[in-house]
Amino acid sequence: MSEIIGGVKISTLPICPCAPFPMLTDRGISLQTTGFPSSPSCSIRSNRHFETMDNNPLQVLTVPTAPYPDQRPGTSGLRKKVYVFQSRRNYLHNFIQSIFSSIDLRDRQGSTVVVGGDGRFFNRTAIEVIVQMAAANGVGRLIIGHHGIMSTPAISCVIRKYKAIGGIILTASHNPGGPHGDFGIKFNTANGGPANEAVTNKIFQISRTIEEFAVCPGLRVDLTTLGKQTFDLENKFKPFTVEIVDSVESYANLLRNIFDFAALKELLSGENHIRIRLDAMHGVVGPYVRRILCEELGCPTNSAINCVPMEDFGAQHPDPNLSYAADLVDSMREGQYDFGAAFDGDGDRNMILGKHGFFVTPSDSVAVIADNIFCIPYFQHTGVRGFARSMPTSAALDRVAKATKIELYETPTGWKFFGNLMDAGRLSLCGEESFGTGGDHIREKDGLWAVLAWLSILAARRQSVTDILKDHWQKYGRNYFTRYDYENIDIDAACEMMEDLELMMADKSFVKQRFAVEDKIYQVEKADNFEYTDPVDSSISRNQGLRIIFSDGSRIIYRLSGTSSDGATVRIYIDSYEKEHIFQDTQAMLAPLATIALKISQLHHRTALVGLSFSGAIGLTFLLLGCALEQYGVYWPMFVLIFYALSPIPTFISRRLSEDTDSSSNACRELAYFLTTGIIVSSFGLPIVLARTHTIQWGACGLVMTGNAVIFLTILGFFVVFGSGDDFSWEQW
Repeated sequence: MSEIIGGVKISTLPICPCAPFPMLTDRGISLQTTGFPSSPSCSIRSNRHFETMDNNPLQVLTVPTAPYPDQRPGTSGLRKKVYVFQSRRNYLHNFIQSIFSSIDLRDRQGSTVVVGGDGRFFNRTAIEVIVQMAAANGVGRLIIGHHGIMSTPAISCVIRKYKAIGGIILTASHNPGGPHGDFGIKFNTANGGPANEAVTNKIFQISRTIEEFAVCPGLRVDLTTLGKQTFDLENKFKPFTVEIVDSVESYANLLRNIFDFAALKELLSGENHIRIRLDAMHGVVGPYVRRILCEELGCPTNSAINCVPMEDFGAQHPDPNLSYAADLVDSMREGQYDFGAAFDGDGDRNMILGKHGFFVTPSDSVAVIADNIFCIPYFQHTGVRGFARSMPTSAALDRVAKATKIELYETPTGWKFFGNLMDAGRLSLCGEESFGTGGDHIREKDGLWAVLAWLSILAARRQSVTDILKDHWQKYGRNYFTRYDYENIDIDAACEMMEDLELMMADKSFVKQRFAVEDKIYQVEKADNFEYTDPVDSSISRNQGLRIIFSDGSRIIYRLSGTSSDGATVRIYIDSYEKEHIFQDTQAMLAPLATIALKISQLHHRTALVGLSFSGAIGLTFLLLGCALEQYGVYWPMFVLIFYALSPIPTFISRRLSEDTDSSSNACRELAYFLTTGIIVSSFGLPIVLARTHTIQWGACGLVMTGNAVIFLTILGFFVVFGSGDDFSWEQW
């Protein structure tokens, strides 16, 4: 069944509940939507298909909408669970319109915008919406990667090559994909880098007040065919153009101008070639690895694994670290490969491994590249303007900068801060502890660039990864570094912890305070909330992380992360410098500082308290149900509350006395156990006695006893968490 409305033929197909569709109303055509048009990943096809008739221009619609309060872009754009974009009416449309509305109309008209993503679930659906809205908002040309796939570094490259006003990147980076995973939208500006805070704040403010969006629902693009596609729109003097481009070629050309591909080919496929193993983790970088490393530089095809991009990344977590790239780590430990690397979902992060699984920390990686930077021909021609690292990243790069007398910048987390320095000609190389490394060739971190940089160093020095890093430590000393992530923490509890920490650090007595762990003593030299003043535009970024710096240069940093779609993530960074003991185990060397970090923050106690409170509430719920349900209605079992209150008292007393009189500690403890056991048994006996005397029903007895079990386990949990360790004093009781 079909009908012609305003020059557009509307053909009815089976309805997908997530697709937008036009409807006739008394005011003409309006766009009704319960979500977004289906993609090839949807089992039901879109419910409307549009095609132009008689060469009539496609219609542009203005659709009423309502704002959402939670569309504030983080350091890497807007990230949410896929179901948020699918289930909330116009959620995607609102944010895309907010992006276009943040660009001045004069700049937007007839402009070029680049679009691509890492291929995760919902990628094609989002691209279809972006195409329709870009056309309706006056954009003249879209450049889209083949099949809608393009790595984040390649998008930055293409933005700069075609002088686009910006790009929309569809990725949640290293976060999981699939229907139950994450989806993200990031806007990069004309320099090819992530939008700065002024732009993201403007997008957020627009999203909070948005009342309508513009869309051209009849516009359909073929993402599978390379070349240009043009569309005539009503009230538009020039046709709207969509250009589907080879996702790899422009980026590969850029790399050819940076590295010595002849030397790399000799290293990888010559007579004395090394064996490498590259894991694309089913992310976007797979085709780039195959084209550049295998086809052009001569690596055997089996050197690259997991190179087919998948919507759910093969049901894996596309995060290049020792945990999620375990298959690569295991294969490297066997000793048959000399060099290994893994990449994240959108291709901007990397992990470097040496033979036998030798792990190169991201902080050491950027420091080694800096120390060997002239092994890369690009820097032989351009020179080196400066180095930079994010504040949480270890100070290994600082030592190279000091030795080479090159300016070093310490910035907040977020690549946009590096981009500003690069645009001003102050920065050539930078890195973050979160597996991000890059140069000034683009304005994004670049995983494949980092791998080629390391291979260039191997080609020039003809040493193994392990030997290069050990030589580096002997020359500069070693920064032991680790990071602890506490994920999915209640946001209020996380913020409260950070506020309490800042108040404690602000106390004048905190500076010069000493912390002793085993035979090590650390004295606080400085404590602050990191604040960054951009040397280019003098903009100030506050509240970028709490820093505790000790007199020996060791650091503990606490920071709330903004890249998770669920709850809050508290990150604790620990950095310690050693000049002599450079070949020790990282965790053993940092154990004293880790103990101090947890003691200061009380993070384990805070997170445990939330869980204990929840379990206690469950226990009391069972007790109340046993009393208050209509079929029971007897409140005698509430007397077990007395047993709950009495049960911890013997232990409190025995612990208190044992601190004063060691000779009586055993007797006190045994008496406490005896009394506590009697109280607990009595609490279970009371409902049984009441049930046998027919005072309460057996069903109520069962609920009360279940509540007893949960409550006493909660009390036991309290003693396990809060009653052990040297940092707990029973004197408060």
